[in-house]
Amino acid sequence: METDIEKAARLIKAGKVVAFPTETVYGLGANALDAAAVVRIFEIKERPAFDPLIVHIAHLKDLPLISTSTDERVMLLAEKFWPGPLTIVLPKTKLIPDIVTSGLPTVGVRMPNHSMALEMISTAGCPVAAPSANKFGRVSPTNAAHVRKQLPCVDFVLDGGPTKVGIESTIVTLHESGFEILRHGFITREQLEEVLPYFQGESKAKTAAAPGMLKSHYSPIKPLYLLSDKILGRADLNNAGFISFSGIYNNRFENIVMVSKNTLLSEYAVNLFSAIHSLEESNNIEYIVAEPVNDEGIGMAIMDRLRKAAYQYL
Repeated sequence: METDIEKAARLIKAGKVVAFPTETVYGLGANALDAAAVVRIFEIKERPAFDPLIVHIAHLKDLPLISTSTDERVMLLAEKFWPGPLTIVLPKTKLIPDIVTSGLPTVGVRMPNHSMALEMISTAGCPVAAPSANKFGRVSPTNAAHVRKQLPCVDFVLDGGPTKVGIESTIVTLHESGFEILRHGFITREQLEEVLPYFQGESKAKTAAAPGMLKSHYSPIKPLYLLSDKILGRADLNNAGFISFSGIYNNRFENIVMVSKNTLLSEYAVNLFSAIHSLEESNNIEYIVAEPVNDEGIGMAIMDRLRKAAYQYL
């Protein structure tokens, strides 16, 4: 009898689009070497063609299919952080269709740290291009129900339960003198600096050199605001849903989602998108308020998502 993983792999080989779990968020995957299949990702997500995709692999031996890089530092990062939530932007091979990279000569590559994802990719026998499995600009999915809510027309959803990391991968590019972070994620600058020096020069990255670089992204259906004195002064806080981290402001709100039991940033990251999903679905609230944290470590990734989700209301 065919397992769900075997079914997902078979559909990917057949040019279909499959939602699958990773440790970060659920991805919407297709054969990265099949341009027609990748086009369907853009159609299903309603994603603009200028926003490149990340290519996922299951084995390091597959890297030469995707990238022409001979930079030894890539292996240093891979040995330390793969499988894991790190994407490395590298020069692409001619096998990768331009639709995957939005016409750029580079491609983001990562090896997810999720047994179902790795088995699916390995069984499919091809690298898998996959952005997050949600409508473009909306909140990323951290369980299969979030995918089905936003993308009911996807060919198949491989259900692996809730994700363990909860926010997208850190994306880096390499310069001669060190690495540059294009998108903050669960892996921090400090962790990366244990392997390579940080690039101190002026960024040369284009606006859309990697996914998640637009100013507005991760937006819920309802307005989302960052907690501030101005927000606390509003008379209609009983209509708000509050994403609480510290618990300090809980007495000001009626509808609260606690994202951490122990005020750990890692717990905030894991539960952030799930909290936004639950509040945007609530009939009891009109808008969402999120408690900010310091821009340090994983807090930089959390605040990146929150600022982009709240961009039009800042």
